[in-house]
Amino acid sequence: MRLASLRTALMAAAALAAAALPSAASAETKLKMVLNWKYQGPQGFFFVAEDKGYFKAEGLDVTIDQGDGSAAAVPKVASGAYDIGFGDLNALIEFAAKKPEEAPVAVYVMFNRPPFTVAVKADSPIKTPKDFEGKTLGGAANDGALKLFPALCKSAKIDCTKVNITNMAPNLREQMLMRGQVDGVFGYVNTIRFSAKLIGVKDDQIRYINYGDYGMDLYSNAIIVSKKLIKENPAAVKGFLRALNKGVIESLKDPKASVASVAKREPLIKTDVELERFDATVKDEMNHPEIAEIGLGSIDPARLKTSIDILVEANGLPRTPATSEIFDPSFLPPASELPKKLF
Repeated sequence: MRLASLRTALMAAAALAAAALPSAASAETKLKMVLNWKYQGPQGFFFVAEDKGYFKAEGLDVTIDQGDGSAAAVPKVASGAYDIGFGDLNALIEFAAKKPEEAPVAVYVMFNRPPFTVAVKADSPIKTPKDFEGKTLGGAANDGALKLFPALCKSAKIDCTKVNITNMAPNLREQMLMRGQVDGVFGYVNTIRFSAKLIGVKDDQIRYINYGDYGMDLYSNAIIVSKKLIKENPAAVKGFLRALNKGVIESLKDPKASVASVAKREPLIKTDVELERFDATVKDEMNHPEIAEIGLGSIDPARLKTSIDILVEANGLPRTPATSEIFDPSFLPPASELPKKLF
């Protein structure tokens, strides 16, 4: 009896010790993600996935940092500083053309309409891209629209060398435009529109020269992941996208709750303005007609091929990346689970 009791006690102690140690199966995979910009309404897609526990349910512990430009996310992921980024697909194409071995890969396209623009004051004499010649345009160094300006020059048949370009801190863009320190500024339509609104500028005080009106039907921001993560932990990539896709669906159902999740991280945002920004982003940057067929997150290979060709020719890139180098659909949730109607 004594031996049996001792054996029972030892087994109980071993069970308690095992329970106290985290098992390999239950350990969470840590991932670092960088956003395209500062905390704003549309970032709610990511934070809802976090707050609802969707990342955790996939065994992921995701750290989400603010960004400083959609184009900047690409080299940050390529360098290994981040596993995942929310960055400009066109900047990725340029990077892949120059450094194919290091280039990240897009796995879920969120902004499928071209948001790229040059904003001017409403009373500006600038009406078309041709009017940029002889003028000064400004933008943040990592701004996606600025990076694409050579392609716009090619598409709109204007002489880029006759346009003066100046860089500025992102937070000074709208002020410099309205003070007349520059004739126009590069950016995304809704980023400029709502940043201007936050400093008291009304919608009718600004006009937009949109790239999409001049033959540049390009994709924009996408989830990009490092080749290292794809090779070492493809299951984590799939899990991340499953969780994010659920966050997108929840955010579309309840935009107020989505923006509230951003406010938890940045209490100083004006939630009414950010709710407007969220709505405008969904309608203007995410609502391409193709999603009714292929779903949000996926791409039309022919359209992507055209985008690649535009950028290679306009920027004189050293090689033409294959569409498979830029976008890999194999990590997407099933097509039946991708949103096909956004509002």
